[in-house]
Amino acid sequence: MSEVRIAAEPRTEFGKGGARRTRRAGKIPAVLYGHGQAPRHIALPAREFTNAIKHGANTLLTIEIDGGKELALPKAVQRDPIKSTIDHVDLLLVRKGEKVTIDLPLVLVGDVERGGLVNQDLNSLSVEAEATNIPDGVEVNIDGLEIGKQLLAKDVALPKGVTLVTDPEAAVVGVVAQQSAAQADAELVAAEAEAGVVRDEKQTADA
Repeated sequence: MSEVRIAAEPRTEFGKGGARRTRRAGKIPAVLYGHGQAPRHIALPAREFTNAIKHGANTLLTIEIDGGKELALPKAVQRDPIKSTIDHVDLLLVRKGEKVTIDLPLVLVGDVERGGLVNQDLNSLSVEAEATNIPDGVEVNIDGLEIGKQLLAKDVALPKGVTLVTDPEAAVVGVVAQQSAAQADAELVAAEAEAGVVRDEKQTADA
């Protein structure tokens, strides 16, 4: 996993007005919490933090503040639904050797059986790992996976030191048979009939 140093500063203004002023200054309002400490309100440089998590939210951060350093992981990142800019961040304090529960992204590799269509049920797995040794993601090998077969969470090979938290029987990915055009059209007709939709046969024939 990557580790990034970010210089933060204490935040003394709170509430919506204070948060807006912080963002206008090019910073992100954040809360640093954990290990039984009282939450600390800080401001992060927006550009540096956005670049830090560009390749994944499980980036280990060294927060430099008040002349000291704290290790932290982003636990909740709130974004503006329209601008996609970051509005607020919750940061969890961690220590070297400490175990944390995080969501690990899954990357499918390989090609399934010819004529098969991949149906991915989970895009990530909840796992427990050392805070300072979190993988960027996990590859799931689907090469040669046959139609009608599926892989469960317990079938995914996790890196050393990483423990599965997700239900082991949870479906991760499966393979279904691709439909022919005739099959797809037949299903559409059946669905329309069930919904009471009447096709214009002349238009259908002309099409």
